[in-house]
Amino acid sequence: MINYTSGLSVWKMATLILPVEWIKNWEKSGKHEFVQLCKELAQKKDHGCEIRDIQAAFYEICWQVVQGNLKSDLVVSVLADTMELREDMTSILADVFSVLDLETGALEDKNKRDHYTQLVGACLFFVPEAILKERLDPETLESLGLIKQAHQFNQKIVKIKTKLFYKQQKFNLLREENEGYAKLITELGQDLSGNITSRLVLESIKSLIGCFNLDPNRVLDIILEVYESRSDQDEFFLSLIESYMCEPLTLCHILGFKFKFYQEPNEETPKSLYHIAAALLHHNLIELEDLYVHLMPLDNVITEEHKRDISEAKQIARKLVMVVLSSEKSDDKEKDKEKEEEKNEKPPDNQKLGLLEALLRIGDWPHAQSIMDQMPSFYATSHKTIALALCQLLHLTVEPLYRRAGVPKGARGCIMRPLRNTRAPRPAESFEDLRRDTFSMLCYLGPHLSHDPILFAKIVRLGKAFMKEYQSEGRTDVKDKMETLLSCFLSIADQVLLPSLSLMECNACMSEELWGLFKLFPYQHSFFLFSLSLPPPETYSSHPLLVKVKAQTVERARYIMKRLTKENVKQSGRQIGKLSHSNPTILFDYMLSQIQWYDNLIVPVVDSLKYLTSLNYDVLAYCIIEALANPEKEKMKHDDTTISSWLQSLASLCGSVFRKYPIELAGLLQYVTNQLKAGKSFDLLILKEVVQKMAGIEITDEMTSEQLEAMTGGEQLKAEGGYFGQIRNTKKSSQRLKDVLLDHELALPLCLLMAQQRNGVVFCEGGEKHLKLVGHLYDQCHDTLVQFGGFLASNLSTEDYIKRVPSIDVLCNQFHTPHDAAFFLSRPMYAHQILSKYDELKKAEKGNRQQQKVHKYVAACEYVMTPVHEAVVSLHPARVWDDLRPQFYATFWSLTMYDLAVPQAAYEREVNKLKVQIKAIEDNPEIPLNKKKKEKERCTALQEKLQEEEKKQVEHVQRVLHRLKLEKDNWLLAKSTKNETITKFLQLCLFPRCIFSSIDAVYCAHFVELVHQQKTPNFCTLLCYDRVFSAIIYTVASCTENESHRYGRFLCCMLETVTRWHSDRSVYEKECVNYPGFLTIFRATGFDGGNKADQLDYENFRHVVHKWHYMLTKASVHCLETGDYTHIRNILIVLTKILPCYPKVLNLGQALECRVHKICLEEKDKRPDLYALAMGYSGRLKAQKVHMVPENEFHHKEQPVRSATPANQQNGPGSTGKPATSTSKTEEGTSEDSDRGKDKSQGTTKPVNKANSAAAKVTTSNGNSAVNSTKVIKERDDKEKSGKEKKEKKEKTPGTTPETKVENRREKQRDERTGKEERVAREGKEKTPKADREKVKAEEKSSKDDKAKAGNGEPVEPSRERDAIKEPKNKEKGDRSAVAGALKSQVPRSESAESERDNKRRKLDSHSSPSHSSSVKDNNNEPKESTSKHHVNYNSVAQSRERETEKKDAESTQGRSKEKKEEKDRKERKRDHTVNDQETSQESKRRKDENGTNSSKNSKSVSPSDSPLSAEKEKSKRSKSSSKEKAESVKPERMSSGGKKESRHDKEKSEKKEKRDSSGGKDEKKHHKSSDKHR
Repeated sequence: MINYTSGLSVWKMATLILPVEWIKNWEKSGKHEFVQLCKELAQKKDHGCEIRDIQAAFYEICWQVVQGNLKSDLVVSVLADTMELREDMTSILADVFSVLDLETGALEDKNKRDHYTQLVGACLFFVPEAILKERLDPETLESLGLIKQAHQFNQKIVKIKTKLFYKQQKFNLLREENEGYAKLITELGQDLSGNITSRLVLESIKSLIGCFNLDPNRVLDIILEVYESRSDQDEFFLSLIESYMCEPLTLCHILGFKFKFYQEPNEETPKSLYHIAAALLHHNLIELEDLYVHLMPLDNVITEEHKRDISEAKQIARKLVMVVLSSEKSDDKEKDKEKEEEKNEKPPDNQKLGLLEALLRIGDWPHAQSIMDQMPSFYATSHKTIALALCQLLHLTVEPLYRRAGVPKGARGCIMRPLRNTRAPRPAESFEDLRRDTFSMLCYLGPHLSHDPILFAKIVRLGKAFMKEYQSEGRTDVKDKMETLLSCFLSIADQVLLPSLSLMECNACMSEELWGLFKLFPYQHSFFLFSLSLPPPETYSSHPLLVKVKAQTVERARYIMKRLTKENVKQSGRQIGKLSHSNPTILFDYMLSQIQWYDNLIVPVVDSLKYLTSLNYDVLAYCIIEALANPEKEKMKHDDTTISSWLQSLASLCGSVFRKYPIELAGLLQYVTNQLKAGKSFDLLILKEVVQKMAGIEITDEMTSEQLEAMTGGEQLKAEGGYFGQIRNTKKSSQRLKDVLLDHELALPLCLLMAQQRNGVVFCEGGEKHLKLVGHLYDQCHDTLVQFGGFLASNLSTEDYIKRVPSIDVLCNQFHTPHDAAFFLSRPMYAHQILSKYDELKKAEKGNRQQQKVHKYVAACEYVMTPVHEAVVSLHPARVWDDLRPQFYATFWSLTMYDLAVPQAAYEREVNKLKVQIKAIEDNPEIPLNKKKKEKERCTALQEKLQEEEKKQVEHVQRVLHRLKLEKDNWLLAKSTKNETITKFLQLCLFPRCIFSSIDAVYCAHFVELVHQQKTPNFCTLLCYDRVFSAIIYTVASCTENESHRYGRFLCCMLETVTRWHSDRSVYEKECVNYPGFLTIFRATGFDGGNKADQLDYENFRHVVHKWHYMLTKASVHCLETGDYTHIRNILIVLTKILPCYPKVLNLGQALECRVHKICLEEKDKRPDLYALAMGYSGRLKAQKVHMVPENEFHHKEQPVRSATPANQQNGPGSTGKPATSTSKTEEGTSEDSDRGKDKSQGTTKPVNKANSAAAKVTTSNGNSAVNSTKVIKERDDKEKSGKEKKEKKEKTPGTTPETKVENRREKQRDERTGKEERVAREGKEKTPKADREKVKAEEKSSKDDKAKAGNGEPVEPSRERDAIKEPKNKEKGDRSAVAGALKSQVPRSESAESERDNKRRKLDSHSSPSHSSSVKDNNNEPKESTSKHHVNYNSVAQSRERETEKKDAESTQGRSKEKKEEKDRKERKRDHTVNDQETSQESKRRKDENGTNSSKNSKSVSPSDSPLSAEKEKSKRSKSSSKEKAESVKPERMSSGGKKESRHDKEKSEKKEKRDSSGGKDEKKHHKSSDKHR
């Protein structure tokens, strides 16, 4: 009968079937709709579901009657109609009545019960009574009249049930008579080998049962007993039981009783019983569900046991990795003993596992799978017997396929006998067949495949065979099907192979086998598989054994790592190797965590990894990437200024490990690439280390000059002498790195990403980071790019490189690569192409003459570089090419130091080293003869290679120089001014490249010298050097730390050239005189070399060099005084680099020393890195002091010349860094090309023809007209005479030659000692405190007033504001001025200006240190301001000639006496300067602070790229300054730059004034009158 709950479900369904409208309109439409619904439900075939729907409909309509919503007679007629739709309709309705019987019987409402009784009674005519008697309650049947009494009916039911189920039949149960059973056993135990069949035996059994009245169930039990003892006769007994038995349930009960007998403690169920149960299940004679309930233990007991095992394993693991105290250890031991005692009492057998094993042995996989599904995952296979049984079944399944595809060549496998069972899983013949059963069996087996290493190897070999077939398959439709198989193999590797390897103990062979499969996967697949085996994975948490193994591995790894040192690397390495064969991921994860903490472990760990298998190396690569990508680790230290030490340690480990061992590199390189794509540059440190260690290419800015020289040679010289470490044996590792980059197409993407990331570091990454860290990351990114590009250039073949690197315009315009990086990548390509084209031309035309070779080389260059010239045009605006030709631009960027010069000293040095090495080998008796021979051969071969390489480079350089000589005339155009040309050359070529690398820094300096030596038209060498040395503040401030090193090296090389020219007249005349670079007429478009007056002579060049040194000092002092970290650090780095060439002048060196000493004191406790830099520089500067010379030895400071020709315009701070003239101001234009028209309106005259330019020098400065030819001749005579006098003085004056410099300095020291008392006494007399103080206060007050005026816009002469405003003006004018005109102007000036000049000159002489910059600036600008009052008078020419003759007479009469007095005066001034230095510097600092922002604002315009002031502004400023000068010229005394009166030098001043009045006044007048003419 249907129970109550099923009725409820029926009711719920009914409510969904019958709408309410049917009930309301039953007579009209509801009745018809209900019948139609029943017809549809009766016709539907839905595997029994349609019966439920009909029951629901009947239940709903009957329930409406019970509720009283419908009359019973109306419903009964409809129900009667539906009975014809199906045969079982009456039974369905009876079921509904049964449910309603139970429901209405439980209700208190009697009306509903009555309605129900009426309905059933009305249906009796079509529902049979027998069905209702089966389904309805006896009381209901009695109320319907179907039975008489319910009580009697119940009694009758009980009697029938007792008779059916409980009355014992009178069978023979082996008590009454045993003959029948004896005969039965004899019948079953007979020999079955003959013609006896189960059918014959069954007939005998039937006879025995009938004859002896045997119990059939007991007979069946005996048959099973005999079958159990004769389990090899499966076929006979199974057919006998199948034909004997009538009901499977009976057989299950009998087997269940047998299993129950063995469920007592210490009882063991026989295997034969498991076997017959499995056989019966396999042949479907019984159902697993029927038998399973008889087996023990229960499923919930098994689940609890599994959970207990996992918790115990985790507890053991926790104990292994925790530090346990001794008291806790003893407690744990006692608990363990108790547990062992409990385990000694053996629990009953797990009969379910026994049956499972039997099923697997006979090959019944479906039933075995069903039993395993009832248990927790891997619970069954964690028992060794089950695992081995399943492995055996797998052996049989894969055997045919393995024999066909998996057996290695030459191997003989053991033949497996197939199962006799025809119902066992079918063996796999193809890879597709593995999906049928094999993969699912392996998944159930899981990590317990470790019990059968042979099967492990078979599965791996099948995987290898499949991968080879998969990779060779070309058809897409077949490949798509194979994708499914590939995913299956990957799942097996993840769930079975790797976990099984963890449970195998030290099986290196299996590890190698597995690597054979993994190396065929893409590395992404392999790494994904490794990731699943890293802790904490799901795999480990679900396997108690794996949990224990993991803990044991960690404990063992900890033990080894604690004892690992350099001394026991071999023993520890073997232990690490042994441990890594099984659990590499866990071991390496722990080792890497230790290395991140202790970087001194790196070397021993790397050495100890030599015993790993290939698979372990790949796992190590993955673990390193996993450690690098750990999101919980911060890649910056807490101060946010440096990269974390753990990242540095891992990077160092990467370099060492990947170089030494054959590890998969692609993953690591792809990781770095992905990080760069994401805009993160921290991990470039890894790439840097890997390239450095694997390819032997170091990037450092701390190279010695010898190393740098070696780096300009060929590859062999670079390897031998260019690096700090001896780079050897990198051939294999660099080849591996190259192959990975090419195979995975990572070479170009890495280069481009690094080039783009340089700016990304600053503008994207650097937003919230510390400036120091941003600089470090920028340097790291740049250095890695240079290093990586160098590796590609030296290791990739020509074809590979050209194929991967696009053209320069594509790199810059499409990939947005910065120009310097783009040319850096393209440069090797151009060299390759030119060389290959050159070789091609040589082969085509066989001519060995040198001239022919050179022409072929030039032709090859033109062929390769012409497309480049066209391509570079798009890189810059069109106006750039008005000054620089694309050919010049491309030539500059495409050449290297290798092309310009041969480092012969470096080659010679390395060859000599090898010779010494050979000699040492020969002299060493300890070396064996064979090793000696090998080493000597190696050294000799290296020596020959170096010599051959040098020879090649010599020829190459000759060819390049010849090519440049042919090209030079077309390099620079004369469309705009030379100043513009130099500006663009600096901006687009020199500055970007000189900070790219150390070799590029040297290259830039050499290239400038080369362009000069080639006599390139329109290239002004003077301007170029001047712009480089004069405006270094902004360049230095914008550099990173490494760029500062490179910029310093560039300046040092430039200074070396300048110093060489400065030190020797003959060198200067040989290399500079008659060169267009030293022309002082800047607008001249050609150079004939015949006009000596247009050339800068030697002495004036020395003045210019002094001025450059002074500007360097000024810039350095400025940077040191800013207090900014970057300024100070960078200038200290630059100063350290240029120390060999600067400072050379004593007072400049002292000024620097003072400022650096101040930095040392200030930064000692604040910024230790600055303190270290400053201390290092200070020490080296002091050591260099002995090589410094006084200013008058560095360049001749002759008083008459200085008064007549203000050389301070070159060597003083008044001009802001250009070879400016304070006199004629000869230049190319007034300010820019836009001012040319103004020049013409001011009366500018240009040379008309060669005759005019030869007869009279025509200058084109601001409105200056030509001077007559007689004056020019006179000036030249004066020049020659003064030059001879200077030469004589230089020969006679002690201390001017290098040999006498030291003696001169010692004499000065003796003079200082003897005159010490005199000076002290004199100072005592001169110091009148009260009067002096009053005067000082008055002067300070006046200076403050001046400053206030300057703040209001009024120019004040002694202040810095005016100088700062004039600096841009002087600079721009100076850029375009004629240097010779600056030094030799001969225009007279008035006497008042002359006296004022003398007064200021005396003050300047007493304090010529750059620290007193304000007074120096004032004195420099004084002549310009004072001369603005005067106008040009052409009648003064005769007067100027008279004054010149007077001046010459005065010079000849005074002669030596004047020089001696000047020398003495200079010594006294120097002594006074050292006494008052501190007070002076403090006062100047105070004045500087008070001057405030005006100075700082105006000083910003000193940048080389700033535009000059307009002519109108200049005129207004000059008029203001001249008016101010007139007002202040009547003051009786002047203040020095320190703010004190120079009262102690009154006598000296008077003497100097007399000399200057007699000798220098006329020249000064000429000079200032010339200035007036310009203005």
